Amino acid sequence: MASKKEAWKSELYGDAVREKIEEFAEQGVDAIPEDERDKWFTRFKFWGVFQQRTGQDSYFMMRLTNANGVLEPGQLRAIGEVARDYASGPVENPEFGDAWLDLTTRQSIQLHWLELEDIPEVWEKLEAAGVSSRSAGGDTMRNITGCPVAGRDKHELVESQPLLDRFQTELRGNDALSNMPRKFNISVTGCREGCAQDSINDVGLEPAKKEIDGETVTGFNVRVGGGLGSRKPRVARDLDIFVADEERAYEVVRGFVELYHEHGNRDVRARARSRFFVDEWGTEKIRDLLQEEYVDFELRSAGENIRDEYTYNAGRSESAGKHDHVGVHEQANGDYYVGLSVAVGRLTASDAIELADIADEYGSGEVRLTRRQNPLLMDVPEEKLDDLLAEPLLGKHTPVPNPFQRGTVACTGTEFCSLALTETKARTARMLRWLRDNVDVPDDVSQLKIHYSGCTADCGQANTADIGLFGMRAQKDGEMVEAMDIGVGGGIGEEPSFVEWVRQRIPADEVPGAIASLVEAFAERREPGQTFREWVEAEGTEAVTEYCVPEETDFEAPYMHDAKQSWYPFAEEEAEAEQPVTSD
Repeated sequence: MASKKEAWKSELYGDAVREKIEEFAEQGVDAIPEDERDKWFTRFKFWGVFQQRTGQDSYFMMRLTNANGVLEPGQLRAIGEVARDYASGPVENPEFGDAWLDLTTRQSIQLHWLELEDIPEVWEKLEAAGVSSRSAGGDTMRNITGCPVAGRDKHELVESQPLLDRFQTELRGNDALSNMPRKFNISVTGCREGCAQDSINDVGLEPAKKEIDGETVTGFNVRVGGGLGSRKPRVARDLDIFVADEERAYEVVRGFVELYHEHGNRDVRARARSRFFVDEWGTEKIRDLLQEEYVDFELRSAGENIRDEYTYNAGRSESAGKHDHVGVHEQANGDYYVGLSVAVGRLTASDAIELADIADEYGSGEVRLTRRQNPLLMDVPEEKLDDLLAEPLLGKHTPVPNPFQRGTVACTGTEFCSLALTETKARTARMLRWLRDNVDVPDDVSQLKIHYSGCTADCGQANTADIGLFGMRAQKDGEMVEAMDIGVGGGIGEEPSFVEWVRQRIPADEVPGAIASLVEAFAERREPGQTFREWVEAEGTEAVTEYCVPEETDFEAPYMHDAKQSWYPFAEEEAEAEQPVTSD
């Protein structure tokens, strides 16, 4: 029997939902019957509209979408102006103030504190600049990720941007495929670093080469069934398929999307992700059915991959290649792109608008977003670099961050997410400053990847980090407090591996001390040139567990209490959200 949500979606989903959102927006949120809110809010997600957590029932988050993080000239400015004019909440965040936007790990943007009545006007302003929220959430193909410098990369192996654009318009734009069994992630890597992270996507294309008719050609190998979350992460499995051109790459990915759309589990949502589908069916059966029913050309066996060259979040040394896109990098045409580090991916509206102005003044106006919650300023002529780097805003969102800021990612947390168990963004921003000021890192280590997810859904990709944090709750001194599980040794690259969890339910105020003890042990005991991931592998989990010593420090934050129990982590206990609407 299909799940309750499948029944709701079968009645109405996809493009048709927009008309109902606009209708409810005109009537006001109170027009949505209380006993139908779960149904309607499930459907709203397809258009990127999410009701915020309990207690914030009258406010909504909007997730935007694009192909590969590309924001064309004028688009970041439009988003910043919408954040300035519509994304103001009833209580300021103590770290970030009011009116800001969040950069995501899928190369896109989220806006918070929107009121339903404003959604049509927000769409109008965004869409006038070519920005959409369609298919940004819910059980559908989510934002398609790739190398954020596709088409600009000096060392690009396989051209990928035209293929990414085609996935955006023809595949994600197909309303007949909008109702997937669960959310579905697609990635395309055309570079040597592996920065689209195919191994944690439902279907991923990675660069490869193969001899065909006596000639060595480049193209893609295909992997399926990767993903994180629920403490059941999976590495995408090799489907033993090589595609040498854009047309066949498109058809193979489309074929797997259609196969999963038709055969994926719609009865048990906990088993509906493609990683479990691949577990159950196996790659050989999937490949055979793909050949028999979904593509009309003979599938070639996999080519020679280049995974041994992957460096993006791969735990390899700096000498092997770049780990991210932060810093100044030459493009294929001789211009440069400049990657900035935005702490925990949160930009104020005013900073976003100023960044758009800077992109226009010094480059082409195009801004691209990475999987590490950072923006890139594109197409900067060499003669403008010095003036660009002297801009005051680049002192705040710097292209030369300290190792802790450079490597850190954080999800939304209890500030807005009903699944999260802990606050994440503000705590992490303050923890980064504390680590910077109190913990020394070896001179040859430019970054330590610390990823913080407020729950085991792992939107912050903690499983893939040097040091991964999962939000938890624990008892301390007779009170329930926010806490974290601590894991070590994750990474993607040639041999993807997930963290080993070495400490569980550590009270949040003891976590900075635990991280400090880990980093200090790493600095003291590592071999010359050894990365954190290599050190963990060499030492072994048992030893590293002993090095990770939770302890209270002078680190302070105003939200150490159990924020899950409040309507907003930073509000006074007795405060209430404006326009409260019960959903019981």
